[in-house]
Amino acid sequence: MKVVYNSFSGRYSDNPKALYESLAAGGYPGTHVWLADPRYEQEFPADAETVEFGSERCIKELESADVVVSNTHIELDWNKSADTRYLQTWHGTPLKHIHFDSLWAPPGRVAYLDEDVQRWYYLLSPNRASTGPLRQAFRFPGEIAETGYPRNDVLLGPRRAEIRSAVRRRFGIPPGATVVLYTPTWRDDVLDSGGRQDFSLQLDLADFTRRLGADHYLLLRTHFLISAPLPPIDRPGVRDVSAYPDVCELYLAADVLVTDYSSAMFDFAVTGKPMLFFTYDLAHYRDNLRGFYFDLAAHAPGPLLDTSTDVIDALADLAAVQSSHALAYARFRDTYCHLDQGGAAARVIARYFQPAAATAQ
Repeated sequence: MKVVYNSFSGRYSDNPKALYESLAAGGYPGTHVWLADPRYEQEFPADAETVEFGSERCIKELESADVVVSNTHIELDWNKSADTRYLQTWHGTPLKHIHFDSLWAPPGRVAYLDEDVQRWYYLLSPNRASTGPLRQAFRFPGEIAETGYPRNDVLLGPRRAEIRSAVRRRFGIPPGATVVLYTPTWRDDVLDSGGRQDFSLQLDLADFTRRLGADHYLLLRTHFLISAPLPPIDRPGVRDVSAYPDVCELYLAADVLVTDYSSAMFDFAVTGKPMLFFTYDLAHYRDNLRGFYFDLAAHAPGPLLDTSTDVIDALADLAAVQSSHALAYARFRDTYCHLDQGGAAARVIARYFQPAAATAQ
């Protein structure tokens, strides 16, 4: 059996990583091949077999695979064998509209991505609330399994304290410091001069440092679709962690999440740590650019904040934030984290890999 993995077009991360490591630990028979972007080759374990994403051999590996595991569209032209089972894990609980539901997309974009959807065999859903929107958005007629996300197993795993300490040491963060993780999503209409997805930082870093002090650190992580590199950030206490491969490890390192419309909110909620929502462009994003599957203002497990000053005010008094949003947070976890109990990878493997393993033996 040959299993070919793809995560974000060539990273070693996310649900495919969690499944690969669980399969390897369980002695799953066969060959495991990763599609790898040369820029991120160092992320992969030394013993992992890799092939350059988009290369001629990459196409051959996909077309000869018994199982393909991906967490997003594989934006390559390849012919899937009728015998290949393509497991699409996807990469987030949807708040914002996706695929056919999007309010706007570049001409031809959705049609091209839909070519990949037509190859899918199975689709994972992270929770019961996501199953309907995912089926609707992709018009996917196949099997959707509510398993939770394998990548989130680590958030409740036995190594979470060890991982937290290691990540904080890597970024030079002393024990006892408060770590703020900022994970803004991408905006379809924010492009650089070359037409690439770009990012405009609305958070006032100078004010962050001045008001919160040297015991607060900001980890800035842009969306994986932001291809334009950020300008160098030369400010004490601020780290650009956009290239860090595993966002779940950043969740463990952090003490509070600042986000906007990113699916990071659903995964971070597993930790129980506070969240703030920097929604400076809420009306435009919700009503013109994307659209939402539910009313964020009514269900958010933290405050929706309009300005950088509001965000820093809230960071300065997280106890008040937690107290005022405790009930909303609990309801949010009940709705979106009910399957995140630490066994998602095992459920996926039992459902989709054990029969194949038995056959192979």
